[in-house]
Amino acid sequence: MTANTRNFQPNASASRQALASLRAGLPKRLPERYMAFLGRANGGEGFIGERYVRLWRAEELIEVNRGYNVTEFSPNLFLIGTDGGGEAYAFDVSANDPTVFEVPFIGMPSDARAIADSFDSFVAALNIQTEQGQ
Repeated sequence: MTANTRNFQPNASASRQALASLRAGLPKRLPERYMAFLGRANGGEGFIGERYVRLWRAEELIEVNRGYNVTEFSPNLFLIGTDGGGEAYAFDVSANDPTVFEVPFIGMPSDARAIADSFDSFVAALNIQTEQGQ
């Protein structure tokens, strides 16, 4: 990890069963690059630069989205993490290559704002290493 990510602690890899359960429970498909990330780092948390980031585990994603009634209030969004405060990170799953949004837990989706045009761009912006050996 780079100096900017030294405080970000990735989790152990998601199991094949956890990834299969996630895929089976999804209302829409998530980007393969994100699924590959879960297979290597199954989320994680910590400071990246000045920003706190928590990316949820594959096993948590369906329940978190259900708990926030995302399919009811924001059917085009799928939450993947949080800043540890009042903001969530989410994919706009209505697109073929989902944009990553920052969205308040209260007030979504009208206050959502795009922060990256893909998961790779989101990762690059946060300096999270997704490839082994990087």
